[in-house]
Amino acid sequence: MWNRYIAEFSGTFLMVLLGCGSIALGWSPLAVSISFGFGVFAAIMIFQPISGAHINPAVSIAFAANGNLEREALPGYIIAQCLGGWIAALIVVAGSTVPEVSTGYSWGIEIAITLLLMYSILVLVRRKANLFVLSLGVGSMVGLLAFLFGGFTGASMNPARTLGPNIVNGDGNLVLYTVAPVIGAVLANFIPEPLDEEL
Repeated sequence: MWNRYIAEFSGTFLMVLLGCGSIALGWSPLAVSISFGFGVFAAIMIFQPISGAHINPAVSIAFAANGNLEREALPGYIIAQCLGGWIAALIVVAGSTVPEVSTGYSWGIEIAITLLLMYSILVLVRRKANLFVLSLGVGSMVGLLAFLFGGFTGASMNPARTLGPNIVNGDGNLVLYTVAPVIGAVLANFIPEPLDEEL
């Protein structure tokens, strides 16, 4: 089990280091979005065979809820992911997610975009996509959603991505960025995949 926890730590560390590192370097919103997408792509390519490369507590909670992750493994996954994000944040000291719209809109956006992300993951998993397609699909979705919604809420979609940078930089909104993604990810479990019967 420890190899899976180490993989989750390492994958989340890599994603936050690359994504928030691009923010620290002052890159454009498009470049930052691509960096986060590439970080997710790389983490899944490297660590999916070991732990599934959730690199996101909301994803792990949703998988535990639908039976695709053992409940006893869930606490270790969450701790490893949050530690990975925090250690990466200590290195780059940048990348806080801060809402630029009202509280209601922020909650709605974070729930909706995490739902879309989780649904895309579920579709790829149900269709038994190979490792490259899975990595590219999820990474592309993260990059796209980050680009489209980053200006509104920072497009977290991931408690571990936000907790580290926001704690290190002394920013708040931790309830929003912890709870809303979990709600969105779990809700994705209730959306039927149209082609399930053909799989």
